[in-house]
Amino acid sequence: MVKKIILASVIVTAIILFLALDLGRYLNLSHVQAQNQAIHAFHQAHPLQTAAIYVLIYILVTGLSLPGATLTTLVGGGIFGVVQGTILVSFASTIGATLAFLASRYLFRDLLHTRFRDKLERIDQGIRKEGAFYLFTLRLVPAFPFFMINLLMGLTAMRTTTYFLVSQLGMLPGTIVYVNAGTRLAELESLHGILSFNLMASFVLLGIFPLVTKKTIDLMKRRQALSGYPRPKRFDRNLIVIGAGAAGLVSAYIAAAVRAKVTLIEKHRMGGECLNTGCVPSKALIRTAQFIHDQGQAKHLGCRTASVDFEFSSIMERVHRVIQTVAPHDSVERYTALGVECIHGTARITSPFAVEVNGQTLTTRNIIVATGRTPLIPNIPGIAEMEYLTTDTLWNIRQQPRRLLILGGGPVGCELAQAFQRLGTQVTLALRGSRLLKKEDPEISALIAKRFAREGILLLTDLTFQQFRRDNGEKCLLAQHQGTTRTIPFDQLLIAIGGKANVQGFGLEELGVQLNEDGTLQTNGVQQTSIPTIYTAGDVTGPFPYTHTAAHQAWYATVNSLFGGLKKFKTDYSVIPHATFTDPEVAAVGLNEQEATARGIAFETTVYHLDDLDRAIADEEAHGLVKVLTVPGKDKILGVTIVGRHASEIIAEYIAAMRHGLGMNKILATIHIYPTFAEANKYAAGSWKKAHQPERLLAWAARFHAWRRGGEG
Repeated sequence: MVKKIILASVIVTAIILFLALDLGRYLNLSHVQAQNQAIHAFHQAHPLQTAAIYVLIYILVTGLSLPGATLTTLVGGGIFGVVQGTILVSFASTIGATLAFLASRYLFRDLLHTRFRDKLERIDQGIRKEGAFYLFTLRLVPAFPFFMINLLMGLTAMRTTTYFLVSQLGMLPGTIVYVNAGTRLAELESLHGILSFNLMASFVLLGIFPLVTKKTIDLMKRRQALSGYPRPKRFDRNLIVIGAGAAGLVSAYIAAAVRAKVTLIEKHRMGGECLNTGCVPSKALIRTAQFIHDQGQAKHLGCRTASVDFEFSSIMERVHRVIQTVAPHDSVERYTALGVECIHGTARITSPFAVEVNGQTLTTRNIIVATGRTPLIPNIPGIAEMEYLTTDTLWNIRQQPRRLLILGGGPVGCELAQAFQRLGTQVTLALRGSRLLKKEDPEISALIAKRFAREGILLLTDLTFQQFRRDNGEKCLLAQHQGTTRTIPFDQLLIAIGGKANVQGFGLEELGVQLNEDGTLQTNGVQQTSIPTIYTAGDVTGPFPYTHTAAHQAWYATVNSLFGGLKKFKTDYSVIPHATFTDPEVAAVGLNEQEATARGIAFETTVYHLDDLDRAIADEEAHGLVKVLTVPGKDKILGVTIVGRHASEIIAEYIAAMRHGLGMNKILATIHIYPTFAEANKYAAGSWKKAHQPERLLAWAARFHAWRRGGEG
């Protein structure tokens, strides 16, 4: 910090001296013209010294962002001629610009990143990808103030060497023009004499040229990606959507809503994973398990006793009844009525313009791949003989497992572990990692682990899975923990360690569609794959495995595929919430502490504990917390984590606040119904306000009230 203050002081002092001593008069056209003969005489007598002095002056003018760079460039032409003048100006201007760039970065980048980290990170991503191109374009147009380019680019992540080389190359055409004009310096009546409309128009056209070139290159890349595939003279459809899960259904819905001709192809069941094997059945099971668990809390509610009698098969029948009740929302009948052509069959993309299904080839302008993912099966010896379950097959069982071993401590593993434990199954949760819910902050994981332990779930962490085998007919997992091999017996195995994208078997490999390292489909930020006519949304592309995110991506994929020729919209991931439906629930949006720390983002933490909330006390649910991260000294919300009953509902207020730029003061000023769990948000905002109360103003208020008491007494 001391070094920064010293550097800033030196720069400010130099600028003040320049203005106070009126040194700008020496960078005046009339003064230079008056001294023209003397300058030429000195140059003839001392050519190297003249060049060195000139370069130093030029570097100081540009490095300190002082006015006079245009005149200094003209002087270079007048003294040294076109060739030598161009060389000297080119290097001097680039060195000065780079020094200004570095000074801006050193003095201001850290400060601004502390306050605006998220926004600047998005800018940095664009700079890393295409920053050199846009800098080159700006450098070609002198109409853009170069000193502003220096200062603003210094705040980005652009490499110094890139900035130097691109600046030198981009400023070269303008340098040649100005230096050449400087050879007639004595004849100029004013600097405006060289800045003719035609000249500036030429510079603007020169700046536009790279943009036109880029568009041309993009068009050539598109043609190359589509080369070898005949483009139909007429298309049967505007859009074909493959996969009728959350992403596919939303895509088809939007396309039909804007009157596009759209076909939706699904080879299994409408509704995809969420309806049939994911969100809907798991929440139905959790609800029943919660009801059974609540009977055991009867004494806490003032009742002597309560009991429930159930059969596991009946519970699973109810789960399927819930699925069937929700199914019409995602049905063929509904989407057909909306104007979507629904086809049951296995799709195969045969070209960027065609999809084959049921022996028929359909042509289309664009395709959206929304094929989701399938459960990931770990490569552990003996696992194939264990007759394991996944989230795809779990819902087919009708006999309750006596001892259930679950691999995986993510949201799905945690939800199902607690549900089955509450139904009476002895659950063992086995993890390779050190804790549950590793994406949450450690104390959040600890809260859930503590509840699991109290309910009887056996949690085993830091395991190395060695093999599955049968010992005397009993299924066992052999796992190593801290150098010791442990035998874990079980009756039924459930694998819940995540999924892998469905990208194989329907033509993507033959087309050469590019994948990410994790096997998901790669996109360019607008949900477009490496094949320009193929877009994607949902779990098949990531990065967030949530139903609501799949629907969010589907909007961008559909709008960009249908209207991308007019305008494309970059997918916005700035506010993505998620929830784990354990008891207590864990809901989060934005950054948590471990994410903010890993990304170097400064934050303040406010925590409000629900054991102080009236409604939570009345409901015997006085456990959990609201944890809010804010910008230091400001009420801007960086992220929120809520643990407690109804957390997934309570957090909606913070999601809306972050999406629309509302801070803690606005939440505090909002009336909340009493008594509700949502009041926790207001109390958390109150805790933040208390930590940021204006102490000096309150001291003056105390004096004012003391004076008022004296006056009235």
